[in-house]
Amino acid sequence: MLGLLLARAGVAVTVLEKHADFLRDFRGDTVHAATVQLLDELGLGNAFRALPQTRLQNFELPQPDGQTLLLVDFARLKPPYDYVAMIPQWDFLDFLVGAAKLEPSFSIRMNTQVTGLSFDGDRVSGARWRDRTGAEGEISADLVVACDGRHSIVRDAAEFVPRDFKVPLDTWWFRLPRYSDEMGDVATLTPRFGDRDLMLTFTRETFYQVAYFAEKGADARLHAEGIERFRQRIATMRPDFADRLDTLQSMDDLHMLDVRLNRLDTWHRPGLLCIGDAAHAMSPAGGVGINLAIQDAVAAAALLAAPLLAGNVTDADLAAIQKRRWMPTVLIQRMQRILHRLIFVPAFEGKRIGPPKLAVALLRILPAISGFTARFAAFGPRPEHAPDFARRPQSEPPPHKKTGAEAPV
Repeated sequence: MLGLLLARAGVAVTVLEKHADFLRDFRGDTVHAATVQLLDELGLGNAFRALPQTRLQNFELPQPDGQTLLLVDFARLKPPYDYVAMIPQWDFLDFLVGAAKLEPSFSIRMNTQVTGLSFDGDRVSGARWRDRTGAEGEISADLVVACDGRHSIVRDAAEFVPRDFKVPLDTWWFRLPRYSDEMGDVATLTPRFGDRDLMLTFTRETFYQVAYFAEKGADARLHAEGIERFRQRIATMRPDFADRLDTLQSMDDLHMLDVRLNRLDTWHRPGLLCIGDAAHAMSPAGGVGINLAIQDAVAAAALLAAPLLAGNVTDADLAAIQKRRWMPTVLIQRMQRILHRLIFVPAFEGKRIGPPKLAVALLRILPAISGFTARFAAFGPRPEHAPDFARRPQSEPPPHKKTGAEAPV
């Protein structure tokens, strides 16, 4: 996204991507309303909506009495930004790269992994790389931006050490078949609670993407128990999945995410900026990681385009980006830590299913709160908008042949 925006300003941008493609599974796939609105501002909204996707319109929490509590109701928001789009991240990344490649100053090098940084005195002057043939080299740049995630090589090369917060959970991702008679949009997301664990099921075009949550450090225990015991755990929470759990043939079919919640005190040094998970790793609680990173990118592009075109990016320019994005980052991380304490920890300790009784009573007395929580989840505390130089007229969606396996959008 940052490359696309800066290229539209005329800045020469090179993206280094270590893989041959973006086809990797079990990543965050939620595109929130703030990002959909941004795509409209960029003239890409119609084309984005033409991609195969499903829509999430509310989030409910189960209660011990079998009832559900509407916690987030996106339907209370004004259309067309009244949902969260569920789309495979590889499709979204391919989509952004396709748009960026239309800009003459944008380039991307696949199969090219960043291995370190180059320095001119104390200033970062570029990045070192190695491709899949083993060839190595350096690329010079007025600014290097670390967008390489929670295990950032660039951040480590700059000797930046994030401040970690205690996290009570890890996540295991897997997929299950979705049968033909189950097709159709499923607008509600409801967690299921089990014996000191819980799960979320995301409805995709042809399969279910499942997130299983257990206490931090449970991976060795789950592997020791084996796949049959794991199937029993899932069947307890979702009996309707019992007829397809044999597709999980071993624990290798699960992909464990070591959940981290951290942030850098300083996101920059001369010639270098960290954004997204490289600057602040987020918990999966709320599914906001992608969208917060995109907001970072939009703020960075708006504040850096002119200095980059002038060839004079100062440390003050980089500090201004952190200053603008600091409050949303801190606020969302605090909200995630509250969710950890109120939802996940009691569930793992077997003490409670769902939110505290006071929260339940408040939501039942004031159901309009679900609209406030929806707006916070959909747009965040400081949504960013496309800078004028990046805006384009809305394009027509490309032809898209819809198959019977796709859910309606």
